[in-house]
Amino acid sequence: MKVTFVKSEQTAESIQTFWFKPQSPVQYTAGQFIELRLPHPKADKRGEKRWFTLSSSPTEPLLSITTKFSKPSSTFKSTLLQLKHGQQVYMSDPMGDFVLPIDKTIPLLYVAGGIGITPVRSMIKWLSDTKEERRITIVYVTRSADEFAFIKLFNNYGATLIQLNTEHDGEKAHLNARRILDIASPESQTQIYLSGPEPMIEALVAQFDKQGYDQHQLITDYFPGYTPI
Repeated sequence: MKVTFVKSEQTAESIQTFWFKPQSPVQYTAGQFIELRLPHPKADKRGEKRWFTLSSSPTEPLLSITTKFSKPSSTFKSTLLQLKHGQQVYMSDPMGDFVLPIDKTIPLLYVAGGIGITPVRSMIKWLSDTKEERRITIVYVTRSADEFAFIKLFNNYGATLIQLNTEHDGEKAHLNARRILDIASPESQTQIYLSGPEPMIEALVAQFDKQGYDQHQLITDYFPGYTPI
């Protein structure tokens, strides 16, 4: 589908959110992802397409993606930064099953590394706007305190928020399944959501398996192309 670029805004250090207007309202579920296509000359080997989890909520009229920028940037992200108001680009329909459970009584534990916080923002914004109460704990790790995003939203909703960053906490900020269980103390029926750089999530899935957690208790969102926190 075609979407029209509306605006961008700085969300945290080196992190930008981009807002797009669809031609007609889009039906999707909070936490789903899309593919964005940005044709541009002399594209590098990473190409003209990229997957993004939507950071927007279905309660919002615009669609948004939130991403981190490093130097040097890929040609894709350089093109993204240069979008002009009113410019049209191509976005796939939202998809994916990194979404809230139907049962509202299930406690939720989100473990987010860096930009892996984007689907959490989508879901918490949806819950906040619809005034739906759920028991939620968020373990959020970044490289520095400047990179924490959407904290005001999480606090206003009333989620239990545990923030860690490697700049301040050093080795204590590096997550493994045992440490997550120790600091979050999930109940036996808690649904655990793991979202972040692909190597980080692969390692956590293997560790949770050794802790006796089977696949139906873990929901994962892998972010390729990002280094572990």
